[in-house]
Amino acid sequence: MDAGVIDIPTWRLALALVFSLVAGGCSIALKLGLGRDILIGTVRTFVQLFLMGWVLGIVFAIDSPWLVLPVFLLMAAAAAQTARARVKESAVAFAWPMYLGMTAVYLLVTTTVTGAIVHAQPWWKPQYFLPIGGMILGNSMNSVAVALDRLFSDMRARAAAVEMKLCLGADPAEASADIVRDAVRAGMIPSINSMMAVGLVSLPGMMTGQILGGSDPTQAIRYQIVVMLMIVGATALGSTLLTLIIRRRCFGPGDRPLLR
Repeated sequence: MDAGVIDIPTWRLALALVFSLVAGGCSIALKLGLGRDILIGTVRTFVQLFLMGWVLGIVFAIDSPWLVLPVFLLMAAAAAQTARARVKESAVAFAWPMYLGMTAVYLLVTTTVTGAIVHAQPWWKPQYFLPIGGMILGNSMNSVAVALDRLFSDMRARAAAVEMKLCLGADPAEASADIVRDAVRAGMIPSINSMMAVGLVSLPGMMTGQILGGSDPTQAIRYQIVVMLMIVGATALGSTLLTLIIRRRCFGPGDRPLLR
């Protein structure tokens, strides 16, 4: 097997723009109103990825934990901001708990994977730590957004039932236990569904990238198994922790529900 990676020159990379044009054409033909979003998304894809490639080149060259960890924290902040923007709720302040919770959980999971499972030396080796951390953040932030959106919507829709339980002597945790359970389940379902389909319906990104780079498929499979399991674990931990923390912020003085 050729161990080399086929280079994509700039002019062939530009050919990929045809897919954005197709998407824009569908939007125009069906009057979807997505043309502006597709254009902005395409531009941001090029700018952000080339910028990240430049940053990673510097980080890999310097090879210092004092640069790797700040980059990870910046990525975590961007993931938290993206998840925050997807949750349309203004009555409950949850931006900082989301950022701190996501950073703590995903730093723990990333460190466990690189240090104990992959056994990178050192554990913060940027070629492993940042790509793995990025996969965890990218997949889990969607789950957190889904879980919190479900939490807030159910707290509003079932406010009367929550208040009734409180009047009967339940504390906020008991009164909202079913809502928390449904929210965490909603956040976890996408990653579980991905586990069900992996290898049969799809060949995920990390495995595909390693195979395209010339790696032994059996070794690429081992890495992909680690990736799938770490994502479902990070999703479960992140959704559960953040839902429990932010659930408490849905109640005001005297345990009065804030969402109605």
